[in-house]
Amino acid sequence: MSIATTNQTPPLEPYNLFTTDPVLDDAVTREGDKGDRDHLSAFGERVGSEEVFTWGHEANRHSPVLETHDRFGNRLDAISYHPSYHSLMEISVSNGLHCLRYERSPGDGGYVTRNALMYLMAQVEVGHGCPISMTSSVLAALRTQPDLAAVWEPRIISRKYDPRPINTADKAGSLLGMGLTEKQGGSDVRANTSVARPVAAGGPGAEYRLTGHKWFASAPMSDAFLMLAQTPLGVSCFLVPRILPDDSSNPLMFHRLKDKLGNHSNASAELEFENAVGWMVGEEGRGVRTIIEMVNGTRVDCTIWAASLMRQAVAQAGWHVAHREAFGAKLIDKPLMQNVLADLEIETEAATLLMMRLSGAYDRAPNDPAEAAFARIATPVAKYWVTKRSTPVVREALECVGGDAYVEASIMPRLYREVPLNSIWEGAGNVIALDVLRAMRKSPASTAAFLDEVELATGADPALDRELSLLRRQLGGMEPDEVEARRLLERMVTTWAASLLVMHGDTAVADAYVNSRLGGDWGAQFGTLPAHAAVRAFARRAIPHR
Repeated sequence: MSIATTNQTPPLEPYNLFTTDPVLDDAVTREGDKGDRDHLSAFGERVGSEEVFTWGHEANRHSPVLETHDRFGNRLDAISYHPSYHSLMEISVSNGLHCLRYERSPGDGGYVTRNALMYLMAQVEVGHGCPISMTSSVLAALRTQPDLAAVWEPRIISRKYDPRPINTADKAGSLLGMGLTEKQGGSDVRANTSVARPVAAGGPGAEYRLTGHKWFASAPMSDAFLMLAQTPLGVSCFLVPRILPDDSSNPLMFHRLKDKLGNHSNASAELEFENAVGWMVGEEGRGVRTIIEMVNGTRVDCTIWAASLMRQAVAQAGWHVAHREAFGAKLIDKPLMQNVLADLEIETEAATLLMMRLSGAYDRAPNDPAEAAFARIATPVAKYWVTKRSTPVVREALECVGGDAYVEASIMPRLYREVPLNSIWEGAGNVIALDVLRAMRKSPASTAAFLDEVELATGADPALDRELSLLRRQLGGMEPDEVEARRLLERMVTTWAASLLVMHGDTAVADAYVNSRLGGDWGAQFGTLPAHAAVRAFARRAIPHR
């Protein structure tokens, strides 16, 4: 005899991830939507389906497998993925998540829409976003070498997903990866030991032979990679294809896949190469500068992914407490639970507004020097804060759901494993904080643009005005000491988030954020909003209404 199941929360999916988000729709419209709301709504419904959520689960349960050799001892260096991974890739590629930003003119909203699509997709499965992000970002760097871009750009700007390991000239579309860090250097890529030697005269666009290794080669089944290697003039950037124009395999040897904390659907390989063929991208010795275009794009995506994981975790928590009963009432009606969920929702809405404002700046930057200057400093500021805040948000949301969130059948363990990666990838906290100081020192216009941005909210709230005054004096004085870099950055980003909420968010949410995050009326953990905050209303904003 089976025992009847009662008081269990029904599955959240299917639901529309776009139409149920309390701030995304308005933010997309404000930052540059050009009639894409129908596309976003349809996409939100599709990726919120039971089928796509199942693909996300399966792609992570069945991790990629490396086959180094065939049964005769010949090198294969091939990685196989679960069919669900390919299904996820097909959705993202066919919707242009890797290329939409290039299909439109700058300022026409393409980057904003693309980032909103990425935000929705990552709520279901973020690991496959790695090759999508790198392909999108690599093209920006590749354009510094027009002759190579002329060959590769048409292959990249294709909405056809083609995973076959063949000559890219014969493929319907191509994806690109990267190989930057080495075992002895990590973030310090100038310590790289891989070397590149010219076949002939050398120089930008010329053919080289590369020998060395990469400690993390992300998305190793990509059609080509941007790699850094030493030349006589210093670290330089190279485009290294996996299959050469004569259909032979480039000697890229994958020794093993990383057994990672999370990101299980995405392969990360340890790679060695000897006399691999590559073509120089950009000036010799300026590889770091060349590749920074790619890094900026992937930093934006790290910010998007972090905000996305926060939204999905809080949605799961909101759905659970809206349906679960304990001690005679729904959890959502318990004042202390309302406080916790409200606090999480406030943080998530702030992260979403930061992410979308940054997206709008990037969309307009090519035609707007002020937006370009703002994006230079806003990118590391947002990346630092949102990626760090996502971990405690997801952890607290997991606690709201309780024991059911601690089993693998739930999406919550996967969300929790994913969040730390975003604060590491493309620069951990100290690297990012130091980049903010570098931007302040080398680009005073960036500091001025950031102040102009946050001062748009002047006069809206006395507590915010006080913080603005402190920030203005701090940014206008001497360069901060390195030891205080994180303190400065946190003041910058919380002031910026508060200004966005005051100008564009729900009034009560903005008041609660300002009073808690800036005014000090907040404890050390989530769920410590003051009694006068409208926690019941905030908590209900977290519940997806299907």
